[in-house]
Amino acid sequence: MATKKGAKPAPLDPKVTRKLLEKLATDNDFRRLFKKDAHAALAQVGYKVEAGASSAGGCMQLAPTDRIAPKAKIARDRAKLESALNVPVSFLCAKQFSAD
Repeated sequence: MATKKGAKPAPLDPKVTRKLLEKLATDNDFRRLFKKDAHAALAQVGYKVEAGASSAGGCMQLAPTDRIAPKAKIARDRAKLESALNVPVSFLCAKQFSAD
């Protein structure tokens, strides 16, 4: 039985990725917004969803019980995160932003 897949997430522009990671590594208010509403946080850093695509925010949304990774960890792993986020296939889960 074939199942229909949903729309793929719109990819992140490299400039948006850099701004996202910078704010996650430095800005407590932005980190709270990202944890609560990843799509709104992405929109704040310039992410736009293309027609026919879904938001990457849904893929990045942390569960209410998840803790966001510490700022130092995001800063330390920034190059790795940036590489992963610039490949549309990488939108697998929010685990990369989780502290656990």
